[in-house]
Amino acid sequence: MRFQIAAATCGLLILSSAGFAAGDAMAGKTKSETCLGCHGIPGYNNVYPTYHVPKLSGQHADYIVAALKAYRDGQRTHGTMNVQAMSMSDQDMADIGAFWQGMGK
Repeated sequence: MRFQIAAATCGLLILSSAGFAAGDAMAGKTKSETCLGCHGIPGYNNVYPTYHVPKLSGQHADYIVAALKAYRDGQRTHGTMNVQAMSMSDQDMADIGAFWQGMGK
C-alpha cells in the first residue's frame, strides 16, 4: 500500500511539472537577436557610458526569465526593456533564458 501511494505521488509530481515551460536554446537564439544589439557586444559592458548594460552570457536562465517577467509586468522599469518584454510570452522568455545561460561566461 505504501509503495502504491509513493508511486502515485511520484507520478503526480512528474505530470504536474509538465506544465512548466522548458527553455529551448535554439529557439532562444533566434528570439535573442534584438538583445544582441546591447547585450551581445564582445568586450562591452555598456552601450553608452551613462547606461549600464548587464552581461547576459552565462547568466542563470531563471534570473533572466524573472527579470523579463518583471519588465513585462511593470515591476521593473526601463523604457527599452519594458517595451521589449511586453510582447514576450512565458515560453519566449524561457527560450531566451536557455540561450543566454548556454552561452557561458
